[in-house]
Amino acid sequence: MINIAMLGTGKIVPEAIDAIKQGGKFNVAAIWARPHSKDKAEALAQKFNIKKVFTDYEELLADPEIEFVYVGLVNAVHYEYTKKALNAGKNVILEKPFTVKAVEAEELANLAIKKGLYLFEAVTLLHCPNFYKIRDTLKDLGNIKLIQCNYSQYSSRYDAYKDGKVLPAFDPKLYGGALYDINIYNINFIIGLFGAPKSLEYVANIGFNGIDTSGFLVLKYDNFIAHCTGAKDSESPSFLMIQGDNGFMRVNSAPNLLSSLEINIRGREVETMNLNQFDHRMVHEFIEFAETFENKAYDKMKQSLETSIIVVNAAETAIKNAGLHYGDKI
Repeated sequence: MINIAMLGTGKIVPEAIDAIKQGGKFNVAAIWARPHSKDKAEALAQKFNIKKVFTDYEELLADPEIEFVYVGLVNAVHYEYTKKALNAGKNVILEKPFTVKAVEAEELANLAIKKGLYLFEAVTLLHCPNFYKIRDTLKDLGNIKLIQCNYSQYSSRYDAYKDGKVLPAFDPKLYGGALYDINIYNINFIIGLFGAPKSLEYVANIGFNGIDTSGFLVLKYDNFIAHCTGAKDSESPSFLMIQGDNGFMRVNSAPNLLSSLEINIRGREVETMNLNQFDHRMVHEFIEFAETFENKAYDKMKQSLETSIIVVNAAETAIKNAGLHYGDKI
């Protein structure tokens, strides 16, 4: 078992712990929280039988039993906490988005490689069997023409936002908003399959504090266009669609789940399948991270870092393209 420490007590952390336990590859050996959230950390430790609780990050990083750190904190501090962990000799699993700036993504990737450490971005869809099936079936669609991605989910924090209360999910200083959160899955799907776009354009609905509450991102490639819809202020059925001149593929679920794949190739019977082996959307990624580490598949890890850097660059370009100003520029 590989010992991992969890950073944070937000909603994603207990979900990740549950997935880790289902995967059976990692042992959650510790949890860290800021001092004001110590009670939450202790409650999670009791619930999941975690032996160590830290409120001092340097103390956690000095613990020789910890091999990996999972960064489940707000977007704005991903770079800071990951850099400290890498400099302390710890491998890192970093929640999406990898970072909020391309220069930060490149620096972290270079630092990990320089130190021979493993650094993974936790984007669920890129590590599940259904994604690999989509990738392997692309050639059967002929020439790709159009891609449509829609991930629209009314945020549990949007009612508060409408009342003028800004929580982290809608705080531009913390790089909240639709693109860095919900639309980042769509961007990962496209770039994970096709690499960097030639150009892009982002058009967003802007809230009272300058945050993008929803928006359309168009990624342009040499011979096709990909359209990504992401919304936290409204909802609709979420799906993914890839259209070629010889057929199409459709996923009838939110992109982070990537379940129920339908393949329609001209002249063939329609195939409907779900190759994912776990109901919990995060299990596959933790198994794959652990196996990459155990098998010393360092080139595979480096390839995933290249995708992360391209995605961060696209997201940062999109935010600037839309005239939005986040983080320390406010």
